[in-house]
Amino acid sequence: MTPTIEDLLRAEAPQVLGALVRRFGRFDIAEDATQEALLTASRAWPVDGIPDNPRSRLIRIAYGRMIDMLRSEQARRRREIDAAARAEPLRTAHHPDVDDSLTLLLLCCHPALSHTAQVALTLRAVGGLTTAEIAHAYGTTEATMGTRISRAKQQLAKAGARFTPPTDTDRDHRLAAVLRALYLIFNEGYTATTGGELVRVDLTAEAVRLTRMLHDTTPGDAEVTGLLALMLLTESRRAARTQAGELVPLDEQDPAGWDHDLIEEGTALIDSVWNHGPAGPYQIQAAIAALHATGEPGDTDWPQIALLYLWLERLTPTPPVQLARVVAVARAYGPARGLALLDDLDRRHHLDRNPLTRQRAHAVRAHLLQQTGDHAAATRLFHRAADLTGNTVEQRYLRAKADHPD
Repeated sequence: MTPTIEDLLRAEAPQVLGALVRRFGRFDIAEDATQEALLTASRAWPVDGIPDNPRSRLIRIAYGRMIDMLRSEQARRRREIDAAARAEPLRTAHHPDVDDSLTLLLLCCHPALSHTAQVALTLRAVGGLTTAEIAHAYGTTEATMGTRISRAKQQLAKAGARFTPPTDTDRDHRLAAVLRALYLIFNEGYTATTGGELVRVDLTAEAVRLTRMLHDTTPGDAEVTGLLALMLLTESRRAARTQAGELVPLDEQDPAGWDHDLIEEGTALIDSVWNHGPAGPYQIQAAIAALHATGEPGDTDWPQIALLYLWLERLTPTPPVQLARVVAVARAYGPARGLALLDDLDRRHHLDRNPLTRQRAHAVRAHLLQQTGDHAAATRLFHRAADLTGNTVEQRYLRAKADHPD
């Protein structure tokens, strides 16, 4: 498939931004200048054609815009502006092999930023998405998202964040934040929080692209490989998740509609790192996804999946993992065992009252109650779960389950 101009611009975004930040040391202004250069190119190149050296052209456009931005700042910046204006224009020929993607990802996931700010800044600075696109993905206004991104850049400046590779210890910590940000981007795309579509393909595709890029720069990292495998295996089922706009649960999907090239690639990736020391959370999730993708229809190894979720819960005892283990236990050993586990988790962790998991907890309990024959209680909980989601595809599915019990 021939890359589009949009694909080209998103791939070049981190390289252009990296060149500017390396030269000027001002991430906040450099990021704005890069966005304006991308916007200029997106308007001109479909008409004028893509130049012979698109990266150099983008850098020159962004360089000129950055000089304009610096000149508009207060007088105390005058010496910095004059020095920059007298300097020879930026060239990329001196660093043809420099890839700034990893350094930018690490910078966007600086520990001074919240998880939300890390994700938003990653999508804009490294992914090349506009503020409007990011706002749409997260169900907020462009102005609100613009404020969040602006505050994130101010926080980076206050924290003294620099465009330099971190130390080994800090790098490991920051890489974990990068993986979490990419994971959150993919999850938001795979089941959108709000809107009339179950999936935001632009977000899942961007998460996969950025994770591939990260994997290329850190090929020996088992958790990076695991996250890429998890995304590919999960994405392989996207086309079969809906039919005529309605949600199709995993066990009702037709495997013929899955992308078997992605399954093969994802399985090969997780197999390549599975025995390279203790497995991390993303590797375990990828192994679970591989069991779902490679088993025969109706013959999923649920006991093995339940065991893997128990292992995952010990590493990351989060409410979503705990609820996923409930589902696996119920599928492996029956709904009564699943309900007993859910009751225990509710007593200890209040999953049914946690704002982040309440909707999912109600839906899981409703499914299990329906399987045990308590249709009245299941109906109430299905409606309650439907009321708690902003995704209309999910709402229709849950209300249908309430009104038409199996």
